[in-house]
Amino acid sequence: MADRGQQDFNRSALTVRGGRAWYTGQRAEKIPGGLVGVVGEDCTSLDLSYNELSSITTVKHFQSLQELILDNNKLRDLKTLPCIPTLTTLSLNNNKITDIDSALKRIQECCANVVYVSLLGNPGCPDQLTNPSSTDEEDYDRYRLYAIYVLPPTLRFLDSRPVTRQEKIDAERRGKYSRTVKLVPELSSTIVPNPVEEIDDIFFNIHYTPLPTSIRNPLDHKGAFGKCKYRYSGKNSEGNRFISNNDL
Repeated sequence: MADRGQQDFNRSALTVRGGRAWYTGQRAEKIPGGLVGVVGEDCTSLDLSYNELSSITTVKHFQSLQELILDNNKLRDLKTLPCIPTLTTLSLNNNKITDIDSALKRIQECCANVVYVSLLGNPGCPDQLTNPSSTDEEDYDRYRLYAIYVLPPTLRFLDSRPVTRQEKIDAERRGKYSRTVKLVPELSSTIVPNPVEEIDDIFFNIHYTPLPTSIRNPLDHKGAFGKCKYRYSGKNSEGNRFISNNDL
């Protein structure tokens, strides 16, 4: 039975070297159970990029894992992420995660000593590389502050750059108010906005204006200009008949 369990994956696609393992580009929908038997529970680095993973429950069998690379998979959330206190690096770029808030909280709960986290390319991450038309630099900066606020204090790198001392200070001061909210289009009309989030958007967005937006320019109007041969003096006004010369 053990041999059969070890044959549930493409053995030739697996590379193992010095406690590190790579099993990439195999369209695996879940982590093969036989992988643990071949790689060993003492594996410290596991790269499962370019698969079709939607669950990572099997990771719990790797007791000494320090680095987990899950880029370019189909993870929609991190509900199957087990507790890995030894993990220091977690890369989740280009998955299908929409609820970044829940993902960050799950990482905080399960990876108490994480140093590097990357979530770029997920639908819920407001990075400009994947969402240039709907997000800007301010959105991403706010996301960073919230992520730094939620993730463990051991965090040193977030996405593509290190966490600065100033970001740590700002995250402690206003990180909890910087949560990124993504509305689902079909449900947006029925969702009641949170007053705190509205105030937060006004407070942090320096381009905020209470005036309505308009796509018309100053020259685009319906006014008309013309000349009249008569000049109004007011002497024939209906109200002038009640004014005597003495009142002038």
